[in-house]
Amino acid sequence: MTARAEIENVLGLAAWGYDENDVDLIAAQFTETATMTLQIGRDGDPIGPFEGRDAIRKLHADSLAAQTDQRRHNISNLVLTKETADTASTTSNLTLLSVENGAARVLSSGWYRDELVNRDGRWLISQRHIYLDLPY
Repeated sequence: MTARAEIENVLGLAAWGYDENDVDLIAAQFTETATMTLQIGRDGDPIGPFEGRDAIRKLHADSLAAQTDQRRHNISNLVLTKETADTASTTSNLTLLSVENGAARVLSSGWYRDELVNRDGRWLISQRHIYLDLPY
């Protein structure tokens, strides 16, 4: 697998983990010391940082516990903006879908900016910033 394919797989596993209510799978895609921030709308205040794998895991667990719908995170237009043997920077689009009561709807669009590191031959997210165009 090339570095790009491995990086895409990490981002996909984090999304799949959320969609399948598997917070351990989500957390496993982040370094122990990872940080994550979130912003909703151009004028929205930054939320976070959530510091460390455990804090990121808890954020996702709390979010999932509050949901009544089935979410589907669709990641597209992945661009590697920097890549070395040990680090990579990516930007990708997000389309967030919700299925509930027999209907599907788009909750929001947005993007991810991720910093990844190669630790012992495995790519992990070290920093993530999520931007959502709309609150959901």
